[in-house]
Amino acid sequence: MKKPLIKKILLGTLSIFLVLVLVLGVHIYIVTRPKAPDEHTKIMARIDFKENISKEQADKIAGWMNVQNGIDHAFINPATRILVFTFYPVKTSATQIEHDFKNNFNLAASRYMPSEEEMKNGCPVASTSSTYKAVTFFKRIF
Repeated sequence: MKKPLIKKILLGTLSIFLVLVLVLGVHIYIVTRPKAPDEHTKIMARIDFKENISKEQADKIAGWMNVQNGIDHAFINPATRILVFTFYPVKTSATQIEHDFKNNFNLAASRYMPSEEEMKNGCPVASTSSTYKAVTFFKRIF
């Protein structure tokens, strides 16, 4: 092969690679930007019970939660005394659900709010992963 042909192939390959890296960077920037919740957004919340609850109470609570406006699903585990539910934030809020729950059930319970440290450790992408490093790199650039 001649040198000009090799240079053209290398230059073309490098150009395509750079364009793909740019497209990836733009894609990561767009999908990681904060956005306001819409009608499809679901949020998960948790209520912890400070006292033991029976299976019958758990069934009654789950039944009540699953018919409330804005709640998608609710699951309760009487053994761990934890109620987990998903809801649509455009229809209701976790604070409102907790308030309604306390008004309807005479149980010692409160919404679980993770600490700042738990929020940092709860990220599904570990800070040592290459994906996390790529995301933070592109966030710094843009």
